Amino acid sequence: MRNILLIAKREYLEKIRGLAFRLSTVLVPLLIVGILSASYLTQRNAGKIGVGRHIAIVSQNARLAETVRRNLLGDKEAHYTIDVVAPATFTDRATLLQKVQSKALDGLLDLDGAAIDSAHAVYTTRTGGITGIISIGRFKTALSRAWAEERLLNSGMKQEQADALFKEVPFEEKQLDKDGKSGKSGGMAPFNKAMMVVFLLTMPILLYGMDMARSIIEEKSSRIFEVMLSVASPTDLLAGKLLGVGAVGLTQVSIWVLTAAAITGTSLAAALLTGNLSIHFSWVEGVVFPAYFLLGFLLYSALFSGLAATCETAQDLQMYTPIVILPVWTSMGIIPALLNDSNSVWSVAASLFPLTAPFVMVARMGIQMPPLWQLAASLVLMMLSIWGVLWFSSRLYRVGILMYGKRASLPELLRWLRYS
Repeated sequence: MRNILLIAKREYLEKIRGLAFRLSTVLVPLLIVGILSASYLTQRNAGKIGVGRHIAIVSQNARLAETVRRNLLGDKEAHYTIDVVAPATFTDRATLLQKVQSKALDGLLDLDGAAIDSAHAVYTTRTGGITGIISIGRFKTALSRAWAEERLLNSGMKQEQADALFKEVPFEEKQLDKDGKSGKSGGMAPFNKAMMVVFLLTMPILLYGMDMARSIIEEKSSRIFEVMLSVASPTDLLAGKLLGVGAVGLTQVSIWVLTAAAITGTSLAAALLTGNLSIHFSWVEGVVFPAYFLLGFLLYSALFSGLAATCETAQDLQMYTPIVILPVWTSMGIIPALLNDSNSVWSVAASLFPLTAPFVMVARMGIQMPPLWQLAASLVLMMLSIWGVLWFSSRLYRVGILMYGKRASLPELLRWLRYS
């Protein structure tokens, strides 16, 4: 045990004093703040994209063109300037197209609405002009409503009746908690929270796992292991490395959590964490997050360590990297499914499968708290998996760290397991 603690202390001090640790500790919170700030500004200004444009509407149907104009001007956030030319001749269209080309107009909306049953619309903007998804959405909404109104008016309905049909209905989304109490929906806040939690888990687990694997290859190449094995067993070396590097990861995550707690009450945080960007953590999540981080780190680092012991160079390790990262990619792909139904079969299976559980279960808790038995089963399965991977990796490690000049094949790995 003394050797394990000495090796863990050496690994911890070596990593924590390094420049990479200090840079990542500072840069990751700044990166998260930058992402939240960009999301806040994007959300705040999303409705202003494409506003204030000067467009022209041409049509053979003057009433239809005027209805489209009225619907577009009804969007108070758009601030359009709209000219209507109806009925329009071929010369009118050519003149307006020339104005679009010369930037006198931002766009031309051409409505072929003479025959309402075969209506067609074309929006033309100059080459290099920004059409804008939001503006196109506004146009489509205004056109759909205008053509529907036109059909109703043609069937004999009065304008007041048509307006009443298209009056917007107030809509509010509510959710029931586990106690049956009704509350407001979080909107996109659960998704943002899930993505942030997965990001905070993924980076340290993968980066420290890869760093540990590279250090094993470097020490193996430099023959440092031959000296270290004179005072410690291979099992002690592996256990000490896992404890030391794991403590570094916990230290870094603790710094991030304390930093986040310190800035939560600031005016910047109050401005950023509002609306869909509002992110709040319960005390249960505060306890479970470090547990999943530690278990996830031990699982992936043990896997990386066993693979690294079979490699001669960092290039050999890169061949195994996609296999280890694949569960992380799978976890990222499941998050949208969590938003749709956090209790679906795929969501539950991914939160129980040990390689995806650290990322999916914590994200799932941010959306809706799963049953306690699933949380307990996930933790137990992860601990059993860590034991199995450590058993496998330690046997590869014992033999692999002293093997030089030969790339390990599958039959060779099976012989290593028998030797140990």
